[in-house]
Amino acid sequence: METFEEHYASMRRCILAHNPLTDMALIDRAVDYAAQKHRNQKRKDGSPYIIHPLAVAEIVAETGLDTDAILGAILHDCIEDTDSTYDEIARQFGSTVASLVEGVTKLTRVEYSTLEQQQMENLRKMFMAMSKDIRVVLIKICDRLHNTRTMQYQTPAKQISKSRETMDIYAPLAHRLGMQKIKWELEDTSLKYLDPEGYDEIMHYLGEHQAEADKFMKSIQSKITTRLSAVGIHGSIYGRIKHVYSIYRKMKSQNKSIDELYDMYAFRVIVDTISDCYNVLGHIHDLFNLVPGRFKDYISTPKPNMYQSLHTTVIGQQGIPFEVQIRTWEMHETAEYGIAAHWKYKQGVEGGSEKDFEWVRRLLESQQEENDAEDYIHSLKVDMFDDEVFVFTPKGKVMSLPAGSTPIDFAYAIHSGVGNAMVGAKVNNRIASYDQQLENGDIVEILTSKSAKGPSRDWLKICNSNQARTKIKQWFKKEKREENVAHGKASFEGELRRANLSPAILQDSELLPQLLKKLAFDNLDDMYAAIGYGGLTAAKAFGRIRDDLTRATRQSQQKEPPKMPEQSAVKASRHKDSGVIVEDIDSCMIKFSRCCTPVPGDEIIGFITKGYGVSVHRRDCKNAAGADDPRQAGRWVKVSWGTAEEKPFATTFEIDSVDRDGIWIDIATALTAAKVKISEISGREMPAGKARTVATFEVKNVTELEAIRNKIRNIDGVIDVRRGQN
Repeated sequence: METFEEHYASMRRCILAHNPLTDMALIDRAVDYAAQKHRNQKRKDGSPYIIHPLAVAEIVAETGLDTDAILGAILHDCIEDTDSTYDEIARQFGSTVASLVEGVTKLTRVEYSTLEQQQMENLRKMFMAMSKDIRVVLIKICDRLHNTRTMQYQTPAKQISKSRETMDIYAPLAHRLGMQKIKWELEDTSLKYLDPEGYDEIMHYLGEHQAEADKFMKSIQSKITTRLSAVGIHGSIYGRIKHVYSIYRKMKSQNKSIDELYDMYAFRVIVDTISDCYNVLGHIHDLFNLVPGRFKDYISTPKPNMYQSLHTTVIGQQGIPFEVQIRTWEMHETAEYGIAAHWKYKQGVEGGSEKDFEWVRRLLESQQEENDAEDYIHSLKVDMFDDEVFVFTPKGKVMSLPAGSTPIDFAYAIHSGVGNAMVGAKVNNRIASYDQQLENGDIVEILTSKSAKGPSRDWLKICNSNQARTKIKQWFKKEKREENVAHGKASFEGELRRANLSPAILQDSELLPQLLKKLAFDNLDDMYAAIGYGGLTAAKAFGRIRDDLTRATRQSQQKEPPKMPEQSAVKASRHKDSGVIVEDIDSCMIKFSRCCTPVPGDEIIGFITKGYGVSVHRRDCKNAAGADDPRQAGRWVKVSWGTAEEKPFATTFEIDSVDRDGIWIDIATALTAAKVKISEISGREMPAGKARTVATFEVKNVTELEAIRNKIRNIDGVIDVRRGQN
């Protein structure tokens, strides 16, 4: 069994090796304080609990963090697990240390409806503390690393749940902070419990082939060393087999066994200067055959986590491909320990803030809008995993976005105002559709308009970054409260009807407060608004209270016999805002279909939807073809335009043209000259040298629409202009 004395001595040696100026008397005082507070506590293996804080402090010291961080590590469980308070720690060790300890303390004394909800709130609290002092999360990662090293003492269920959390949260966090050495250990150890058979298979194979791997790596290392010595470049060269989880992921993604894998070896060349890095690259390509498309320059374009290195994949005479990473000593330190390494070069710096890490700011923005634990964890994965694409603004500024990002993501990455005013985009100087996925090296230009009506709800399905999704939700939350409530109510009531439940059950004065408490809303309108702007889905809201509603409905039916429906009088009701008269229905919600975008003057027909009121279509819409189907006859109703004051209606043109430079600008100019409000314009290439532009704008009636159609038809190169039919 490990002893206190062994860990204490090991921690002191590590601190003095990496932080020789540390005030050891202060460290000893913190150890005495923590040991006293944890004196009656044991770890799962029966050892004194104080061993864990000492081990975490040693890992923190090894990363190069300062005295406050080491003190925070020693004391990190005091507030959570003992009777220590923030004020007590602040008095003895300072407010900075107390804030670090408070930042890593879980919200264990607060009740939550589910474990997932508790995990979400604990992470949210940690990220808020992290925004003020990045050392909070560095200590937390070191804490998790020691816990994974001693995972064998946990129950099988705890091993799996903690390993999954490590893979989902802490390994990606370590990556985004540039702490590759810790990230690899977290991944490998977690894999051991998540897929023990897969882990053992890889370890067994590596053990069996260790001798030949060593022989190969020594020969390559010798060849590189000899060349660099001959040309007078001083450097350190060593090879390694890629870590277990990296091999495991390659096997799964490529559906191959381990003996079918290539590119399992990596060599590092660490030199003194950046110019040496590029000189070494030339010699590597001279010694070995380059694998095309496998060179990456992260020195000129660093990763968002500050990682810098040259990467190239080559093949030696043995026919085995291997990767070579070339970097300076400072780059190597940053690659191993990430942001923590900066404390070695900038002693005495403040704890850092979100402005030092753009992704931290995005994380803080996106997490404010998520109330669902599952969605919250998903958003963290998207924001923290390393799949990314590098694109350029027209002025040459590099922007890093999640892989699969679209022009919408790019617009909101620049500023929410740019995204909200977006009416189109160009990629590499060609008109691009909103859903076009961006690729490395693309030059992206966002086209905006002061008359833009703001984002579309469809953008939430198109964008790939949580940053864009959050800003779109924020716009709808702020600008469209009434619309959100109506949209959310229709969606939620649609879920009720699909489950054969009546929306009237929500008016139960005794039941409603219970439902709202379970959903964490003050009133129904707040819930409807959240559904409307995308903060919560109707299906998930209904799922949380399904059993309560079903039970209440059953009890209600037992108390009251069902009433026979009364024959309602035939009425013609005009919706007060829509300007549409619906026959035979007294009161209903009106929704203009987006498939054909009718405007006053069009022949129209109505369709009774499930949960969305009456959807109004043009008579010639392909979706109105079912009006003659006897099976749906009861759902089609007569509608007509009222005589109310004219107001603008959104409609869409699909414009086919020759694919010439400036065609899109000419179309936009014609629409602007017609003094209509343009909502969206997008375009794409078509076969045979043609292009298609889709423009959405507002008109008051079909007469105005036809006048605009004629103007666009007169543009040079335009072949056809038709109403949109999605």
